[in-house]
Amino acid sequence: MTKVKIDHPNRDENFVSGAFSDGLKAGELLFVSGQGPVDFKTSTFVLGTIEEETRLTLNNIKAIIENAGGTMDSVVKCTVHLKDIADFDAFNKVYSEYFSGVKPARTTVQSVLVEGIKVEIDCIARTN
Repeated sequence: MTKVKIDHPNRDENFVSGAFSDGLKAGELLFVSGQGPVDFKTSTFVLGTIEEETRLTLNNIKAIIENAGGTMDSVVKCTVHLKDIADFDAFNKVYSEYFSGVKPARTTVQSVLVEGIKVEIDCIARTN
């Protein structure tokens, strides 16, 4: 099976963030690495409220999925890391705006996150 690297469309090509791809397409499946509230044009984290960080994180995921030919409705599984599980309700309200119909399977945990961010999300999506 061929693996195809999928980058965020606004990724600064000079910025290397680690030993991973934004997304990796294998057959019809797209595996999106953990994404946070990053401005890909400047390669910097954008800190804010849990709602703001969740929205930016999900917009980044959406851009990667669309770059691979999918949509947010093609997401089948998400893993969510919250800095503070007390933010769950506010996070969940924003998260629910991004999925219509059958929602993806999801795991949500409290985690220690880098650079003071409040949320990180990875997912698996089906693409064409």
